[in-house]
Amino acid sequence: MSELVTGEAVALELRPARLPSRALAVLLDLLVAVGAYVAVTIVLVASTASLDEAAQTALSIAAFVLLLVGVPVAVETLSHGRSLGKMVCGLRVVRDDGGPIRFRHALVRGGIGVIEILMTFGVVACVASLVSARGRRLGDVFAGTLVVRERVPAARAGSVPPPPPWLAGRFSGLDLSAVPDELWLAVRQYLTRMRQLDPEVGRVMAERLAGDLAARTGAPAPQGVPAAAYLAAVLRERQAREARRAFGSGTAGDLAADAGAVAPGAAAASGPAAVRRAVPSAQAAAHVTGAEPGGGPGTPAEPAGPSAPAGTAAGGGAAGPREASAGGRPATGFVPPA
Repeated sequence: MSELVTGEAVALELRPARLPSRALAVLLDLLVAVGAYVAVTIVLVASTASLDEAAQTALSIAAFVLLLVGVPVAVETLSHGRSLGKMVCGLRVVRDDGGPIRFRHALVRGGIGVIEILMTFGVVACVASLVSARGRRLGDVFAGTLVVRERVPAARAGSVPPPPPWLAGRFSGLDLSAVPDELWLAVRQYLTRMRQLDPEVGRVMAERLAGDLAARTGAPAPQGVPAAAYLAAVLRERQAREARRAFGSGTAGDLAADAGAVAPGAAAASGPAAVRRAVPSAQAAAHVTGAEPGGGPGTPAEPAGPSAPAGTAAGGGAAGPREASAGGRPATGFVPPA
């Protein structure tokens, strides 16, 4: 990892490209350039056979400079530091301050590259890249550029270790409203990376974070509890509260059980809608059969009229409000006030 400082005094962490990836990118670029140069040379030889030797030599040199120097310089300038080989390898040429290169940077790199890559078969470029701390060849040194890696492998996100079992629920009454989000983020980052830290450094950081957290909550860590375990337990309590706030403490199964307790005929339903439907149904059945509102299931009901069925009970399989009748009229589920 290399730290570059921009003109605004902002530190940039970039990964300089090393020799293997740069050599592969240069090899791909050379294969394309040499193939194009050979094809153009064949066409020139066939079309300039009538010219003298000096004209043929001039055209060959012009084709060499154009295809092996001019085209790569133009490509890097227009693509802001990316050639075909660099695109394949995930590399890019940037300035020393991290900004995109311009024509003069690409021209200097291309001109010196002819000497250190083409004329010496890459020996000078390899030696310079091995000696440089950031893997720069002579063209990068004179142009003030750096080849960096664009495709950086994503680091695996560490998981927060669980607190010890004997600390579960111990901080359920802790007031966490005064703890800022920045402190929570610092605690989480420490817990996910504490295995990568030096033990002494990790202990000092844990004690400092535990002190900040205790100052915000007003409750210091219990005696004998390690600072890291205290941080993990408090963070787990905060996560549990956030989960309860987001998803609630009740479940659909609890609501279905409540609905079955209210009306035995609605045991197959679930959810708040079943509870709302079950309560009027039970009250309407009690009204039709003449049961008292406070009476339990099975309370004998007096006949409401000649057409009322005898022996009907509120909980003993009584008909619903649409099937029972009182005075020859269908029940509507409406319960008159007492």
